[in-house]
Amino acid sequence: MRTSDRGHWDRFWTRGRETREIYDNAGRITGEIALAMDVRGRACLEVGAATARDTAALARAGAFAVALDYSPAALSIARDVCRGTGATLVCGDAFHLPFSDGSFDLVFHQGVLEHFRKPSGLLDENRRVLSASGLVLVDVPQTFHPYTAVKKILIAAGAWFAGWETQFTRRSLETLLRRSGLAPCRAYGRFMSPSLSYRILREILFRAGVRLPLDPVLVGPVHRLRARVRTAVEGTRAGPALGYVIGVFAGRGPRPGDRAAAPSESGRDAP
Repeated sequence: MRTSDRGHWDRFWTRGRETREIYDNAGRITGEIALAMDVRGRACLEVGAATARDTAALARAGAFAVALDYSPAALSIARDVCRGTGATLVCGDAFHLPFSDGSFDLVFHQGVLEHFRKPSGLLDENRRVLSASGLVLVDVPQTFHPYTAVKKILIAAGAWFAGWETQFTRRSLETLLRRSGLAPCRAYGRFMSPSLSYRILREILFRAGVRLPLDPVLVGPVHRLRARVRTAVEGTRAGPALGYVIGVFAGRGPRPGDRAAAPSESGRDAP
């Protein structure tokens, strides 16, 4: 059975590429967080942070920002990214977070949950360290996208950089969150830009010693029109079903199987 383990990530982050040569999420995570909450003075935890570029951005915005990853190679890069921001870096296990209950107002991860065949333990830990009024953000690959088809082929061929990963629909992700006692409250979807075909071409040429730009602009007006159309579709109800990634915000909710409150506990008069 194929798995994704620390060895895959240590190898990925020691390939010798500069951080600026690796695609990030183009401000997707920090932009969505800004719509959900004001991070100034808030305790924010990024789980599986890798280069911690989002953590650095939150720290610069005034958050008490913490980045956790289990790959020393990734954290070595994150130290350079976060230098001077005040962010805290921690080497640790996402399934056994080294933090006390209710420590954070925001817990988030992008491109992490899909690498675990049994991710419920990770979400249970997210809930445990989340404050009563806090939010969890989970951002993962969306099922119905060409990216998923290409990924499946590479996994089957043993050529996927992360060894193994899965994908989610909005419904399957929200169901998983509820099973860990988290209550979904908002979802979004995002399209891939630049396109998947360009990214594949860029990777092939990179390995051949040819470096293409991360975000090419061939015809300015066409590029801007595509961006406007993409943003408009992302903002519709269909956005979470069409994008290559889906993100869901959730707050603390009841754990499945928790005893329902008795009448006297719910504000009604006891008999």
